[in-house]
Amino acid sequence: MMKKHFRFVTSFFLLSLILLLSACSSQAPQQSSAAAPAPAPAPEKTAPKEITLATTTSTQDSGLLDYLLPIFEKQSGIKVKVVAVGTGQAIKLGEDGNADVLLVHARKSEDEFVSKGFGINAYDVMYNQFYIVGPPEDPAGVKQAKTAKEAFGKISEAKAAFISRGDDSGTDKKEKSIWAEAKIKPADSWYLSSGQGMGETLQMSDEKKAYTLTDEATFLSRKLNLAVMMQGDKSLLNPYGIIQVKSSAKKEEGMKLIEFFTGEEGQKLIGEFGQKEYGKGLFVPDAKKR
Repeated sequence: MMKKHFRFVTSFFLLSLILLLSACSSQAPQQSSAAAPAPAPAPEKTAPKEITLATTTSTQDSGLLDYLLPIFEKQSGIKVKVVAVGTGQAIKLGEDGNADVLLVHARKSEDEFVSKGFGINAYDVMYNQFYIVGPPEDPAGVKQAKTAKEAFGKISEAKAAFISRGDDSGTDKKEKSIWAEAKIKPADSWYLSSGQGMGETLQMSDEKKAYTLTDEATFLSRKLNLAVMMQGDKSLLNPYGIIQVKSSAKKEEGMKLIEFFTGEEGQKLIGEFGQKEYGKGLFVPDAKKR
């Protein structure tokens, strides 16, 4: 009887043990034979696209680029690095492949840039005019002149102080062309060179009560004691061009900037620039393909 009872207890114990192990097995966390998948890599942050615009100082000093470029950058996602120098230096940057787009104002030099194979997709974009400005007293009698070359002749005869940009900029090129037209080689002590941009040259002229040649936009955007001596002469027309640098590695981005400046929206914005502050637009839009 005891033996039979022992077998029963043993069988019951074994059965309970099997059931217990089975239950533990079913409740244990499932172990995956494969390793847990690695987390997806974070998307790489791509550097924002950026192009270099080499331009004359007048587009910077007048505030035009501060007005236009944030709109373009927001719409296109393309950052524009501005290098504001004289037109001559801007064109040299293009020739050396250190710029993607040029916005300058010396038509003869611009045409040479394209004809030599450095530039493509050249457009007229806007214009204004040059002013001959000077001290309100007008000691050389420039206001009596009928043409720009006659005005320069009066300044030379009076040996009145004249500040030249002297930096191979578009304004400097225009000034030199007027002296040449007047057949005058200014070299005496009354003729000074600033070697700086338009804003600094105007400031120097104001301090020295001197005459100078300036683009309209930069002059109107400055509060100085200089007065306009001459405007409206046809030789004082100041057209601006925008050109793509042929060697640029960012042709698509550069072309988008050109299309913005010459397109409907950009031209409208250019025409409106300055109207509220100065009662007239500082630039006249006139985009067309050359």
